[in-house]
Amino acid sequence: MNKFFVILFFLSIVSGSSIIAGNKIPQLGKDPINKVISAMTLEEKAQLLVGLGQSKITNTDYIVSGAAGMTISIPRLGIPSTVEADGPAGLRIDPRRADDSKTYYCTGFPIATLLSSTWNTDLVKEVGAAMGNEVLEYGCDVLLAPGMNIHRNPLCGRNFEYYSEDPLLTGKIAAAMVNGVQSQGVGTSIKHFAANNQETFRTQNSSNISQRALRELYLKGFEIAVKESHPWTIMSSYNKINGVYTQEDYSLLTSLLREDWGYKGIVMTDWTDLRNTISQVHAGNDLMMPGKSDQVKEIVLAVKSGELSISDVDRNVKRMLEFIIKTPRFKKYNYTNDPDFKSHASITRKSADEGIILLKNDDNTLPLKTESGKIALFGVGSYNFLAGGTGSGNVHKAYVINLAQGLKNAGFELQPKLNSFYEKYIEAEDVQIKELNGKSAWWQVFMPEEAKIIPEYIENRAKDSEVAVITFSRSSGEGFDRHKTEGDFLLTKNERNILENVTKSFHAVNKKVVVVLNIGGVIETASWKNLPDAIILAWQPGQEGGNSVADIIKGNVNPSGKLTMTFPVSYSDVPSSKNFPSDYQGEKFNTDKKDIGYTDYDEGLWIGYRYFNTFDKSVSYPFGYGLSYTTFDYAAAKIKKSGKSYTVDVKITNTGKVAGKEVAELYISAPKGKLEKPAMELKSFAKTKLLQPGESEMVTMTFNLLDLASFDESLNSWITDKGKYKVSIGSSVQDVRQTIFFDVKTMLKEKVKAKI
Repeated sequence: MNKFFVILFFLSIVSGSSIIAGNKIPQLGKDPINKVISAMTLEEKAQLLVGLGQSKITNTDYIVSGAAGMTISIPRLGIPSTVEADGPAGLRIDPRRADDSKTYYCTGFPIATLLSSTWNTDLVKEVGAAMGNEVLEYGCDVLLAPGMNIHRNPLCGRNFEYYSEDPLLTGKIAAAMVNGVQSQGVGTSIKHFAANNQETFRTQNSSNISQRALRELYLKGFEIAVKESHPWTIMSSYNKINGVYTQEDYSLLTSLLREDWGYKGIVMTDWTDLRNTISQVHAGNDLMMPGKSDQVKEIVLAVKSGELSISDVDRNVKRMLEFIIKTPRFKKYNYTNDPDFKSHASITRKSADEGIILLKNDDNTLPLKTESGKIALFGVGSYNFLAGGTGSGNVHKAYVINLAQGLKNAGFELQPKLNSFYEKYIEAEDVQIKELNGKSAWWQVFMPEEAKIIPEYIENRAKDSEVAVITFSRSSGEGFDRHKTEGDFLLTKNERNILENVTKSFHAVNKKVVVVLNIGGVIETASWKNLPDAIILAWQPGQEGGNSVADIIKGNVNPSGKLTMTFPVSYSDVPSSKNFPSDYQGEKFNTDKKDIGYTDYDEGLWIGYRYFNTFDKSVSYPFGYGLSYTTFDYAAAKIKKSGKSYTVDVKITNTGKVAGKEVAELYISAPKGKLEKPAMELKSFAKTKLLQPGESEMVTMTFNLLDLASFDESLNSWITDKGKYKVSIGSSVQDVRQTIFFDVKTMLKEKVKAKI
């Protein structure tokens, strides 16, 4: 008889659906979650809160090879494992698997800075749906994206994964992405919560920020995304905020996130080493990633000793089970490992087309005609085009269309002598890089040095070509911040020499020069932008990038992208440059101390256009800027109030000769009050449909009274002052086309619970 029950017990563990001593074991999805929790042992509860990390399994043991992490399964209770995978520009998993001839490539979508530059939430949602489909069909449950930290400083190494210097735009674009991904029945993890604005010392650094700046800038985008898209998960960041690790901060993860904002999903840690596990659980970090067995023991012992309340554990376990029950793996989805790559490539190209920004176009240099003659294509980046950044934001793609290929696909004829020169040069450089095997500077591993070209050779190309196109590329990635020096924020001597010699030689024979910027974040442009005739900001536009840039150059697509960050005249003009670890320098990053580093956000609210516009500081290119091959007229702006909400309509007409799209940007200027405020702040935006020449569209933008509020630290409240407000509608923060006013009769106050 005893032997029979031993066998029965074993079978119950395997099937998760048997009976022991006459008591049915609760099953997740069939029984109330609280009943399942009651049936769990303390060890099982602890295991569910700790990821199935590398200390337990090897990467090849993952359900999906190359996924970032997993949660543990508890078969006897009907609880399956779930799979979490990077990343912001598309699913990141291993393309090859042991004893499997199939390749598991994923689509390389455009980076976040490009997607936000579309200012098109419907399009971003469509991109998200394509990403989510690949997550689903490859057997994953959560995409660890989008990244949505503010561009506090242009040198942050992960700015390419983030959207903007503005929190409203960040929140709206992120919400669209989340809604798109989650429309496929898989989850997202918005990150890195919060104030992860640098990579240097990111696991030890404290972001020291005023309550007001924290609320208005660094948390506002997350708040918008939480309330408008309900992400399944949120990833807490490595860093501290005001001396407390975000992963251990009860005020951040519970008081603010859950109580003030009403968030219902789970919070997981970023992939970190052991910290104070007990504090993390208490704070509301439901899932410790990647997970170590020591953390399970810590939780069990802490509960037994009374150091950790079982109610905290049960609370987190309940949220984990609520998360798991939504996943495809719990629902036993029959994933195919065969996403629709053709349609996804089309979406990639379409989104890149719309996010590429035309910065300069003197004398209508662009678009070019294919019959105008050979293109002299300069720059290593033209032939070694960067689709995206490095680190967890990278994607294992089946291919990347470089600019040379894209131009050929569009019907352009390239100067063959330059093609041959660069192909041989890149091949020779690659030999060196492979031999170094990553021992050189990290940026050299991903991008060969720009070639030195003799001026006389350039003169010959000016004679046998009709136009020159030069590509400048920059790579960046997780774990490193960028540098303010040559080869990163600044052009190298070789790049500047090529630009100067090419423009001199081609202009001498009345021929045009176009520069293409294949970059992830802001670089210096003010000192050289007068040289070429046209400048295209291509960003890192995904695997179809060369085709998308060619679409713009040929005029198949009219550029409609707009900047989501400011391009300063010089790096020192950026207020945060005084408190940023540029080139690993600064007395505030003392590596002799055990607890390394802190960054004082002394600039407060004065980030990006909020600073440059308020203090009338010159910039190279302003926030919201972007040219078109056509022109647009703004007219008949009017505002209507309904309760606490406002609706603004404006008529936009295409007054040019070709079809195009326009972004209307709505800025608010507040009346003088108790708190100092920026001169203008973005509060809404809208993008038109494709307008034919002479065609008009009445676009509608909305905001509410609370959107106008500033955070008063002394009252721990959001305050909307009464008085006269100015609405500025235009094509950029410096190109206002329509102005209207409205009055707020009564001050609005909303008190919050949390104080971070």
